[in-house]
Amino acid sequence: MQRFNRDFCESMTLSELKDTLEASILVGNDKLDMEFDKCRSSDLMSDILAGPAEGCVLLTGLTTIQAVRTAAVAGIGAIVFVRNKIPSQAVIDLAVTQGIPLLTTALPMFISCGRLHALGITGLNGMR
Repeated sequence: MQRFNRDFCESMTLSELKDTLEASILVGNDKLDMEFDKCRSSDLMSDILAGPAEGCVLLTGLTTIQAVRTAAVAGIGAIVFVRNKIPSQAVIDLAVTQGIPLLTTALPMFISCGRLHALGITGLNGMR
């Protein structure tokens, strides 16, 4: 895992998120400076809609259209697909239309969340 000049951060850019999760960007190369300080993770989109999610990053293994539609409704800033999941072209096209960056990582959800938390990214309640 790449380390940044800081061991602990209060926010992270999309570029730093990509490096931390050893991810590839599918959509959103033009948004590498977008910042995140909170994360949600779930494969159940109803869980994402159950609480505030504005501007956070979503980690999920769900690669369907519903993931992008849920992100758009909830105001999620970016989606990271875990476990080497790659969405269909229809999902990618919808993300482009909605302006939502998509990334993919080989890491499982637990490890992905752990890496982000270790660098200061919190859940939506802000607890550490």
